[in-house]
Amino acid sequence: MTISANLSATPRPNPHDSGSSGTPPRRSFALSGQSVELDPRTHAVRRDLADIRLADRVFAPHYASCVQRVVISATGLREDADPESAVLTDLKTGDVFEVLEFVKGRAWGRAPGAGLVGYVDADTLSWPAA
Repeated sequence: MTISANLSATPRPNPHDSGSSGTPPRRSFALSGQSVELDPRTHAVRRDLADIRLADRVFAPHYASCVQRVVISATGLREDADPESAVLTDLKTGDVFEVLEFVKGRAWGRAPGAGLVGYVDADTLSWPAA
């Protein structure tokens, strides 16, 4: 599956920023330009959700910022949410996993070390201390 969008990053000043704080004006993005095709196996983009870091290249109904977790128990990075789906790669204890969505005990996100996007069992990831 390939996701495409027709947009490009066009910086525009934020009309709500008075500039009096000494910080540069915010940037916004115009939805114009050539289509960009991203491979969902290597870019965290689906029809319903995309990594906020891709917002300048792809349009999605929802965006998410990744939550960085560490693999605490070796696990397979799977192609789909189904625990029986194909394993794309094996993640070792200590590997970083960038989570974009938690649903029904599964986590969808990106394994930056492998450069791949997929699903893991949420129980194999670290959780922040309370």
